[in-house]
Amino acid sequence: MKFFPDYYDVSEAHSRIKTYIHKTPVFTSNTVNQIFDAEVYFKCENYQRMGAFKFRGAMNALSQFSDEQKKTGVVAFSSGNHAQAIALAAKTLNIPATIVMPHDAPKAKVEATKGYGGKVVFYDRYTEDNKAISRNLAEKHGLTLIPPYDHPHIIAGQGTVAKELFEEVGELDSLFVPLGGGGLLSGSALSAAQLSPKCQVFGVEPEAGNDGQQSFRKGEIVYIDTPKTIADGAQTPHLGEHNFAIIRHLVTDILTASDEELVDTMHFLAERMKTVVEPTGCLGFAAARAMREQLKGKRIGIILSGGNIDMQRYASLLENKKLIGNY
Repeated sequence: MKFFPDYYDVSEAHSRIKTYIHKTPVFTSNTVNQIFDAEVYFKCENYQRMGAFKFRGAMNALSQFSDEQKKTGVVAFSSGNHAQAIALAAKTLNIPATIVMPHDAPKAKVEATKGYGGKVVFYDRYTEDNKAISRNLAEKHGLTLIPPYDHPHIIAGQGTVAKELFEEVGELDSLFVPLGGGGLLSGSALSAAQLSPKCQVFGVEPEAGNDGQQSFRKGEIVYIDTPKTIADGAQTPHLGEHNFAIIRHLVTDILTASDEELVDTMHFLAERMKTVVEPTGCLGFAAARAMREQLKGKRIGIILSGGNIDMQRYASLLENKKLIGNY
């Protein structure tokens, strides 16, 4: 296995998984185009199987398991979307799956993971090490550990999101991508470099957890405490090694969005575009809205990375912004 993936791996991943995934829609909005005075294209991974882009990477990774690996099973750690993705991919390929999830993970994500057949093991994200727990389970039961972002097969699979976008709408001037551990951003950067080489690629992470931004500025991976933010899919304390190696060379900049901006963006997408997007999935659009004056006359791509959120929590956030901060 190569340590760092490239666009060839993204293309191979797409061929490998395209019969399993949805080719998600690209939305446009006259209202958004007028507000931005630009052409804006939304790649809607909230309509992907299990509700997020993560299914792409999971299918690509598990599809390359040996017969022995398929027999013994997979273990993964995740706050929700990677958990669901691995569970569904494993079910699709008849592979046993064990998923390590934080006890405060969104209920909808936990129930979906269990519904896909995943065996869930809970931990405390603020006091316990999910990686150590997962490694122990892998060693004890002979499982193959597939991390949520720091893996060549995961990166290649996630890169198919931007690949589909560029193939559908052509070259872009800018692409805004949600950033947690860096799987989607690094994969998107590989596709952009090949299919739209002049495109500026921006990663966007929660304001409360800007480890990626710090890492990008410093030139080395910065570690922080688990951030407290409503963007649960981006509560990562650091970027992955594979991911950062790509991001530092191919990404234009790392931006941030506040929880307040994410809620406002969720509201806009629901009201004006009739689509449900989870807080993490709103990161890219939130940042683009904040810099729309700089984007006038441009062709802009925005990845809406997922739509998995408890409906009660979703309604509460939209109705009462004072709930922000109740983690």
